[in-house]
Amino acid sequence: MASSTHKAHQINDHDVFHARNLEETLQELQSIVKEHEDALDKLRAAPSAGLAGRTFPATASFDIMNAAYSELASTTPYLPFPDSVLPALIALRRTHQTVEETKAYLSTHTESVENTKKKLELAKADFSNQQALAHSLRGRIQSLQDGLETRMEMGPEDIARERINELKEKKTKYNKETSKLLKSLRGFIDNHLAAMLAAEELGGPVVGDMMDIDEQDLLAGFNSQGRVKTAKAKPEDDKRQRRIDEIWGPREGEERRGRHGEAHDRDEIAAAGQEMRDLAEQLLNLSQSEGDSSAAYVRLPRESAAARFLVRAKVAQFHPKDSSSLRLIDFGRELDD
Repeated sequence: MASSTHKAHQINDHDVFHARNLEETLQELQSIVKEHEDALDKLRAAPSAGLAGRTFPATASFDIMNAAYSELASTTPYLPFPDSVLPALIALRRTHQTVEETKAYLSTHTESVENTKKKLELAKADFSNQQALAHSLRGRIQSLQDGLETRMEMGPEDIARERINELKEKKTKYNKETSKLLKSLRGFIDNHLAAMLAAEELGGPVVGDMMDIDEQDLLAGFNSQGRVKTAKAKPEDDKRQRRIDEIWGPREGEERRGRHGEAHDRDEIAAAGQEMRDLAEQLLNLSQSEGDSSAAYVRLPRESAAARFLVRAKVAQFHPKDSSSLRLIDFGRELDD
């Protein structure tokens, strides 16, 4: 308890001492300001009282400045008394200014360091890529050199035999890929495209406008707006087969029987799919034939939905002057004007 009281007294004494020093410093500064103001008032009054009407030589201003400097040099500069807090205040202000300037410098320096680090990371990534590329190039050069040395040791017949074997392998590979693509094309035609082609031929929507089309929709027919008719009356088999033969033609190598004879076993979807497969086969055969590919046109007996679909899909194009001729677009060359 006594120790706490002693500490409290010390704190109070320190506060009183600090307050007294501040008051004395303030009084001292005020007295100095008062002295300078009195001196300034005297200087302002002197020219009007004693120097009015007098003329001064050209060196008067120099003499006045010399006298002023001499007086200031001989005068003892103002120094605060030993217990004054003015030096501490000045030092504190200077320290605070230095700290703020240091913080501002550090902030700019930090941003510069971050930018430098980013540039360094980019440079490291570029260097790594260059190293990987150089490694790949060295490997490629080495493999070419090895192959060149091997070929130099081989005779012309061995080189020709090796080349022929490579071409045979490529041909076998291409034939397999072609078979897969043709199989996928036939599956797409039979499972998806044939029904839409048949609907367009029968006056229905254009291929792609109506995705889910079944045989019942084709039997019902379509109205003038291309929509399925509501009354789905099934036509007679004989009339249906005549309609199929009129649009898609009779099946090749098959003669149509009478009403009481054997009926055709195909429907609209099968007929449209067969027409699409035949047209695609003709176009592919002409594109693979030798000669001028620009003259490889298929003669169309009529403008069918299959031909229009290929043109809209930008797979084929009509002859510029004959809409009954169709050919595949040569993707390796520019389109004809």
